[in-house]
Amino acid sequence: MLNNTISILFKSSIFSILAILACQSTSAQETKVKVAYASINGLKMYYEIHGTGDPVVLLHGSFMTITNNWTGWIDELSKTRKVIAVEMQGHGRTADSKRDFSYENLADDVAALLDHLEMPSADLIGYSMGAGVAMQCAIRHPEKVRKVVSISGAFRLDGLVKEALDVFPRISAETFKGSPIETEYKKLSPTPNEFPNFVKRVISIDLKPYDFGADKLKATKAPMFFIHGDADGVRLEHISEMFRLKGDEIHGDLRPRSASRLAILPNTTHVTLMERMAVIVPMVNDFLDAKPQKQ
Repeated sequence: MLNNTISILFKSSIFSILAILACQSTSAQETKVKVAYASINGLKMYYEIHGTGDPVVLLHGSFMTITNNWTGWIDELSKTRKVIAVEMQGHGRTADSKRDFSYENLADDVAALLDHLEMPSADLIGYSMGAGVAMQCAIRHPEKVRKVVSISGAFRLDGLVKEALDVFPRISAETFKGSPIETEYKKLSPTPNEFPNFVKRVISIDLKPYDFGADKLKATKAPMFFIHGDADGVRLEHISEMFRLKGDEIHGDLRPRSASRLAILPNTTHVTLMERMAVIVPMVNDFLDAKPQKQ
């Protein structure tokens, strides 16, 4: 009974976000967009470039694609920036490889893509799994990362609430049967019949403990903006820990504060965070445009 309930709730959440995103504007597809593949680290990585300006890389969540994670967001962000939207290993139009599915490997791919594009550095915006990739990229490739926006991310597996940890072992291809996630995979993937293996591979990243290292996160040079919902599945203590590592706990009227930021949106879950685009994008633009404070 419990397993069935969890499965129903999980499917309902996924179906909800994809239905909402499917109804959002698709005008970005009607404008001039560069679509290409980059041969990096044994992958043929699919990416799109929208707009002009300072570069920002969008990193999607687990099981997702450019289309069902960033529709609407790309339109807004590309008004003032060069948006590079990617599909990471095994997702969307980027085929899987035999190597391990890990945050480290995915972060190395982002750095390699920037080299491929001859971009010395970029801002990174990641959602869920993509947020972890963005943080890991700032740790492993500090020279490549100017600023990080982490939307519902965690740098340790135990940063997630128990309910999330309990549901991961129950996720399988059957969980997504008939969903837009399954449909999108079979439509876009170079290996459309590998959906069960795709789900198994992607969920493996959350079935074993990972820890990027508090000392390593603190040592990163890139300012970070942590954006969470008040019920998004990341423990409040972990959110506080991440911000303390990067932003400290100070009275900003009495001394200069750090360049890192924190936002917690009320009445917002992991899924519904992506519905808060109208609130989040202006905050992100303000963060990315901010100049360092004089000390």
